[in-house]
Amino acid sequence: MAEKRLFDYLYDQLEQFPQEKAFGCKKENGGWRHLSTSEVVDRVNRASQGLLDIGLRPGDKVATLVYKTTPEWVIMDYAMLQIGVLNVPMYPTISAREYEYILNESEAQYCLVGDGDLYDKVRLAQKNAPGLKEIFTFSDHPEARRWDTLLSNADQSEVARIKAGIKPDEVMTLVYTSGTTGNPKGVMLTHNNVVFNIEALRSMLPFTPGDRVLSFLPVSHIFERVAIYAFTAFGGNVTFTGTDNLGGETGDFQAIRPNFFTAVPRLLEKVYDKIIAKGLELKGLKRILFFWALKLTDNWEFDYKPSGLAALKWAVADALIFKKWRAAMGGAVKTVITGASACPLRVMRTFNAAGIVLREGYGMTEVAPALTFSRLEPGTALLGTVGPLLERVEVQIEPSPDYRPGEGEIIAKSPGTMVGYYKQPEQTDGIIRSVNGERWIATGDVGTWVEGPGGKKFLKITDRKKELLKTSGGKYVAPAPIESALKEHYLVEQAMVVGDNLKFVSALIVPAEEGLRDWCQRHGIVWTNMSEMVRHPEVKKRYDMLLERLNPHFAQYEQVKKCTLLPTVWEPVKADGSDAELTPTLKLKRRVILEKYQGEIQAMYQ
Repeated sequence: MAEKRLFDYLYDQLEQFPQEKAFGCKKENGGWRHLSTSEVVDRVNRASQGLLDIGLRPGDKVATLVYKTTPEWVIMDYAMLQIGVLNVPMYPTISAREYEYILNESEAQYCLVGDGDLYDKVRLAQKNAPGLKEIFTFSDHPEARRWDTLLSNADQSEVARIKAGIKPDEVMTLVYTSGTTGNPKGVMLTHNNVVFNIEALRSMLPFTPGDRVLSFLPVSHIFERVAIYAFTAFGGNVTFTGTDNLGGETGDFQAIRPNFFTAVPRLLEKVYDKIIAKGLELKGLKRILFFWALKLTDNWEFDYKPSGLAALKWAVADALIFKKWRAAMGGAVKTVITGASACPLRVMRTFNAAGIVLREGYGMTEVAPALTFSRLEPGTALLGTVGPLLERVEVQIEPSPDYRPGEGEIIAKSPGTMVGYYKQPEQTDGIIRSVNGERWIATGDVGTWVEGPGGKKFLKITDRKKELLKTSGGKYVAPAPIESALKEHYLVEQAMVVGDNLKFVSALIVPAEEGLRDWCQRHGIVWTNMSEMVRHPEVKKRYDMLLERLNPHFAQYEQVKKCTLLPTVWEPVKADGSDAELTPTLKLKRRVILEKYQGEIQAMYQ
């Protein structure tokens, strides 16, 4: 097969299996609207010419920013791809400082924004980003030109010439991912990087041209963006929506009846929580049957085939309970793909046991994005792991005295590995290693091999070498700046931010005893001891107020939603010989603290 450029998939769809509903979304006044493959291709070519008309050339950059994806975003993305203009997607929830940084470093000349407050956010950032010439909008705005003013009817011979010359190994995008110390890094990905992931996925999914896809994750994340390219390649009908109206009788699941969708674990957790909440509302026999069926899922494993009485129980549970769960998702789901962070075992068990096929992958933006994926065939998925490696991917586990036996940092060699970080060679050198003349990438994750059916190896992620947290919504959070801000307050002695693979960011806080004693005295609270004071409702209210004042200084997904106060100061040495919470240089031993206060952490998320 000839090497592909990403836009080739769109033309393949037009030639081999043109779709009447290639891309769609909700209308502003209700209902749905879709564009056919031919309509999309026509507008892509006209948009490419329009971008050339405003002076853009191969290698130039255009930023994009949307809350919800639309067919228009896809059109502009393909229009950029085929003339070598780099799309620089930005998250809609990051801070103004980060917008300025990305716009300046990427040298984006134009920006395309969705509705809501996004135009105002970029307009504010533009004051300190002089290279940004103009902001276009995907919907009407009194101060900006719409995206469709770029659709040109001029001769497209220049578009055809540039398109023919695009090489598969050329950089096609900059994807900015969070940095541990604040500044994001622009990941340079080529057509080849992403095409590798698409072709790896092609053989793993039971996809038929015309299958319906529901897309609601942000395209600023490479996970969803690659999924859209893949579903284009496979001939899917992709409908875009948000997460605000997925369930219910009038929800988007029922309207679209998707065969496939991608989701981050946080969203699946919400679905799971709603299932449990509905069960709790039931009465009498219905409630008993519901929780009896749910209990059955506790023993589910991949490739589990009940027999005898067990098979009868599962058949009854399916007819009475599980069938309704599938119907709530439209009743036609073939596969749900999850990634971006670890999926909780209870969610993985429950969905699969109920016949909602859920599979998990693992990777990072820097590998565009997958290294592993749990397949659908027998013996190719194992609970508690992220699956076997993709073909042509190699992984080594680098042991260290800091890790348990058999564990180590995961380093990988993959055709999806990025070119590097844009304008940041030192950062690139810190993650890309040369081993026998080959490029390997250090993931920053700690893992181990687990032997599965037939001796097959499955990768298990056990820790994160980097202190960067990743919420179950797929957002990276650097804990150090938040912890530093907390410790600047006179009431805080020590603090550790938690939230890795959890719904939101929270914090364990050790109060400063002298400061708290003083505050209690000034507010008429009788001091007893730290153990009682951390449970006092007025004291707890005071620390909640501290969070309310701190949070506006951080992006929404970085904000600390809850905290637990602890009475004992963390030390580098424990008199009883137990694991100390601090290193000799007084750095946090995060794993020790997480294990020691597991109950307190779980309580914040119940």
